Amino acid sequence: MDCQIVDTERAPAAIGPYSQGIAFGSWLFVSGQLGLQPETGELVSHDFSTQARQALENLKQIVLAGGGALDKVTAVDVFLTDIGNFADFNEIYSEYFSEYRPARAVVEVSALPREASVEIKCIARTGE
Repeated sequence: MDCQIVDTERAPAAIGPYSQGIAFGSWLFVSGQLGLQPETGELVSHDFSTQARQALENLKQIVLAGGGALDKVTAVDVFLTDIGNFADFNEIYSEYFSEYRPARAVVEVSALPREASVEIKCIARTGE
C-alpha cells in the first residue's frame, strides 16, 4: 500500500515542504489549513470568523478531493491564537459538523504561520 498525495486547486497550495493531504489505504490525513484564499494564498481577512470559515472550507475541499466526506472525519485538531475565540469557533464549526461530531481537540498557541488566527487539521476515512 502506497501513500498518495492529495492536491486540489480548491484549497490553497502548501506554504512549505508538505502536501495538502496524504491518502493511505482508507485513511486521509489533511495538513493544517489556515484561512487562506485558494487563488492567492493570502489570508482571506484579519477577522477571526472569516478566517475560521475559510480554513474549514479549505479542509472540506481537501477531504472531498481525497475521496472522503465531512461525515467520515474521525478527528480534528484546532489551533487558536486566542482561546477567547473558542465560542465563536464552535458556532462556525457546527455549520460544518452539526449532526455528526468527530473527536476534536482545541488548543491555544502563541503564533501561526502568516499571522493567522486559526489552523485546522483532520484525519478522515475514505473507504467503507
